[in-house]
Amino acid sequence: MKKKHVVVASTMMLTAFLGGCSSSPDKISAQYVSPLMYQSHDCDQIGMELRRVNHRLIEVTGAQESEANKDAVAMGVGLVLFWPALFFLAGDDHAAELGRLKGEYEALELAAIQKRCDIIQELKEAREE
Repeated sequence: MKKKHVVVASTMMLTAFLGGCSSSPDKISAQYVSPLMYQSHDCDQIGMELRRVNHRLIEVTGAQESEANKDAVAMGVGLVLFWPALFFLAGDDHAAELGRLKGEYEALELAAIQKRCDIIQELKEAREE
């Protein structure tokens, strides 16, 4: 009976640790942000905001990727060699900020398309390079 409790407790601990892992940036969905927020912006303002959000998006994506990689390593080490390594999984998860930034970027793109701003073409060309 005691062995059963140990197995149940171990399983619950493992589940809690797995839930604490940082997600890969490509698995984080954009949060909805209304393009109406940018209705009063002109094309120059939308372009400046798109560049700002894009810059921050790149920074946060890199930070999230780094955390996800660290968590994956800690999980591997913890499961195979040293279970106390699982305590290092509680790192800096940037998922909420990344989801918000993705949503802002999509809303800005939509606002730029609706206003027929040239920035959309510039961004597409910059991505292709």
